[in-house]
Amino acid sequence: MAHHDHRTPGGKRYWLDSKRNVAKVFYALIAIDVLWLAADFFYKKKAEFEALGGWADGGIGFYPVYGFVGAFLLVLAAKQMRRVLMRPEDYYDREERSGSS
Repeated sequence: MAHHDHRTPGGKRYWLDSKRNVAKVFYALIAIDVLWLAADFFYKKKAEFEALGGWADGGIGFYPVYGFVGAFLLVLAAKQMRRVLMRPEDYYDREERSGSS
């Protein structure tokens, strides 16, 4: 597999070009998620529906779990859509060559 250098033509590197910084962002997002989950313990929620014993309507941890599952399913759907929608790497070059002939 070819290695691609995604630097700008001037050679400038951005802060997310470093794997260490990407890891910092990843762990910061996990920490934020844990804090949101912990915040669920500190306020009273009123369940309107009794599905799953009230857990499905504002139970502790329901919304973080619901959000994670939803995002996970979106990623899986996007991977499948990529198979259908992806064009070959030289798609536009081929059209230019065939149109100018």
